[in-house]
Amino acid sequence: MLGSPEPPCPRRRMKLPPACCRLQTLGAALGVCVTIGFTVQLLGGPFQRRAPVAPAGRPPAPCQPRTHLVFLKTHKTGGSSVVNLLHRFGEARGLRFALPHRYQFGYPSPFRAERVKGYRPGGPPFDIICHHMRFNLTEVQKVMPNDSFYFSIVRDPGTLGESAFAYYRAVAPAFRRAPSLAAFLAAPGRFYEAGARGNHYARNLQWFDFGLPAAEDGAAVEAALAGLERAFSLVLLAEHFDESLVLLREALCWPEEAVAAFAHNGRPAGDGPRVSPAQAARLRAWNSLDWALYAHLNRSFWRRAEAFGAARLREEVARLRQRRAALAHHCLQGGGPLPARAIPDGRLRPFQPPGRAQILGYALRAGLPPTERERCARLATPELQYKDILDRRQFGGGNASVPPGG
Repeated sequence: MLGSPEPPCPRRRMKLPPACCRLQTLGAALGVCVTIGFTVQLLGGPFQRRAPVAPAGRPPAPCQPRTHLVFLKTHKTGGSSVVNLLHRFGEARGLRFALPHRYQFGYPSPFRAERVKGYRPGGPPFDIICHHMRFNLTEVQKVMPNDSFYFSIVRDPGTLGESAFAYYRAVAPAFRRAPSLAAFLAAPGRFYEAGARGNHYARNLQWFDFGLPAAEDGAAVEAALAGLERAFSLVLLAEHFDESLVLLREALCWPEEAVAAFAHNGRPAGDGPRVSPAQAARLRAWNSLDWALYAHLNRSFWRRAEAFGAARLREEVARLRQRRAALAHHCLQGGGPLPARAIPDGRLRPFQPPGRAQILGYALRAGLPPTERERCARLATPELQYKDILDRRQFGGGNASVPPGG
């Protein structure tokens, strides 16, 4: 029977958006216990050193830009927008990307080093890895340098569940069998079969992407999350994306302009139903491991934001939004996202998943000088097409095929 965990509530406001409060007591039906293999994977390797945050009101100390980066791109969390800025940063500096042979690293199977194109044991490490995988720390460490900065992004399962239902309707049997999201939430056990191919999209998707096993009690969940925090130096919040980009820029010692990016892989504002508070509570209950993950990392994020400083964060977020708006006005036809059918250039047209979800993209404004057009095109290029650009730069040739999702 589904419970109704209380939604996030304010903890310390400090004039920032509210942080998540007390972790909801977990129910008894949370799956199987944490395995020894997970302990070895997440706790056995060298822990990542956290980037320092300057105390509030004090200017940051001199630092060097970080260029060895591991971004775990989770599903339906805004990760495509982060991947775009990583693509642009790395391409502009001639960095070496760890790329999949197609578009994902064998997902949903756990990541393995041999899934990286051009990888060979004992060969030179890569600089950036950022495409979809099911995280496996031991294998990632074979590919990436020891000083790599690990980060990811999460989203409240109360809204992620609706997005996953719309996007993965054709590939998740649990979603496909349900006539609507409301019908699914009324009796999810009627439609969901654990272990069925594609059903990882239908329950605790973020927990799955992080490579965490099911856990049957609160102590096991807390142990898993503590280990996760020691592996990842920063986890962004989709709901506070701009604040996340500012904290990421600070941690990486990047210039402010490096994190200006357009939103990618988004849906139209009126595309499909949005969830009611009662439905959001049911989604959190059904995705209870994801809710535990989100609540824990939400608190960690706002502790970091507090250390950064409220006024400083507001000011830099305002500059980021101004910069993004100026770029959109300068670069984009109509100044914003468009339906795929309105984008004449196939190189900028985003992949459309099977089913009803519509994914927006961008068309460039006419009359841009060649140099500006190239710069604007990189900001607007969808993830799949940009991956192909990087693939050709590193290996020659091309890869024009498109996968069936995510």
